[in-house]
Amino acid sequence: MKRALLAFGLLLAVAPVLGQPLTLEEALASVAEAHPDLRMGEADRAVALAERELAGARSDWNLNLEAGLRRAKPTVGPDSVSDNTLRLNARKSLYDFGRTALAEQAAESVLSAREAMLLDIRSRRRLDVMTRFFDVLLADMQFDADNEYMAVAYVTLDNARHRLEVGQIAAADLSEIEDSYQDQLMKRNASQLRQRISRAQLASAMNRSGQLSADLADPKLSGNDDPAPEYEALLAVLRANNPRLAAMRAQLAGARQRIEAVRADKSPLLDLELEGGGYSREASTRDNLKAGVVLTWPLYTGRRVDAQMAKEQALFQRLQAETEKLALELEQALLENWLEVGELQRTVRTAAKKHSDYRDLALERARGQYEVELKTNLGDSMAATMAAKLRERRVEYQLALAFARLEALLGQPLEKHGAEQKGQTK
Repeated sequence: MKRALLAFGLLLAVAPVLGQPLTLEEALASVAEAHPDLRMGEADRAVALAERELAGARSDWNLNLEAGLRRAKPTVGPDSVSDNTLRLNARKSLYDFGRTALAEQAAESVLSAREAMLLDIRSRRRLDVMTRFFDVLLADMQFDADNEYMAVAYVTLDNARHRLEVGQIAAADLSEIEDSYQDQLMKRNASQLRQRISRAQLASAMNRSGQLSADLADPKLSGNDDPAPEYEALLAVLRANNPRLAAMRAQLAGARQRIEAVRADKSPLLDLELEGGGYSREASTRDNLKAGVVLTWPLYTGRRVDAQMAKEQALFQRLQAETEKLALELEQALLENWLEVGELQRTVRTAAKKHSDYRDLALERARGQYEVELKTNLGDSMAATMAAKLRERRVEYQLALAFARLEALLGQPLEKHGAEQKGQTK
């Protein structure tokens, strides 16, 4: 055991280790911190904000200054004269038959989609951190059990070597026992590696790469006792609030508005134009001040508008199909998670608890037999008891994650919940 602990210490020594036991609450607090996934979602949202501003700016004033230095030769007179100009032109759209309004609506829909996806990113990050946290706890318990089995196999091997020396067993029997020990040793070493890997994965999920936690506090998960609501009630909430579904619907709305915006390109434009100018050479066709209303009517646009319309309609149809497919997948995921919660609570959890209780009783019996020297299987019983505890806790972690997935599917902001799962939708 000492050698195993020393090896584990050396294994963790390749990276910094946090000294205090890490709680689930502390791990989940990292969800709100900067993470590449979160930064990418925020960048997408910033792009959508900029596109909304850009769409609204289509009706802004356009102000242009034009200056020219020229020489001109009049039709009358032998010499050329200067013909310099300075003009200030201002133009603003008065009415564009819905182009700007539709563009703003489409941009607003895209922004809504990006905000919904940000909520989904936070939910997925929370689930990832929870999963990695539980993986570390399971890896530690698996190592304890495998290390105990390996210690039992080593004692058996050591005894077999002594028995071979006194002629009680054959060399073939010793070889079989040693082969079994090597199998247990490999399992123990694999579990030890899993401890290191799972800690690195947890650190990465928390966006703290290289900062490994030596000890983790096992959460109580009291919310696992709460019953899940009826499936039909959950289904209605999912259809109304799921962030991924909300994002797809917002994209669909934006696609419809873009189609209408393209159709509006065949409509006229009404602009207000103001111009003031100064000229070095007077002419009857030049005015220092001008103001007017300009109507521009696109009589022929070629195939440009029709082709753009066909593209937008095809994109809309694809989005519509993707939305329907996503709805089917989410409803199936909701059903599977709801059924998993029920099965874990009603059957799997009870079976794991009964098995753990049985192993506790078996350990007590083995301990009593060991004390009166009737049997020497105390090590096997201890290892089996550890494996039973591992099974029991694995079920609790699976149940907590199933509840967390339900909350994510229903669109409930998981960061509003505590680290211990409440086990019910709101």
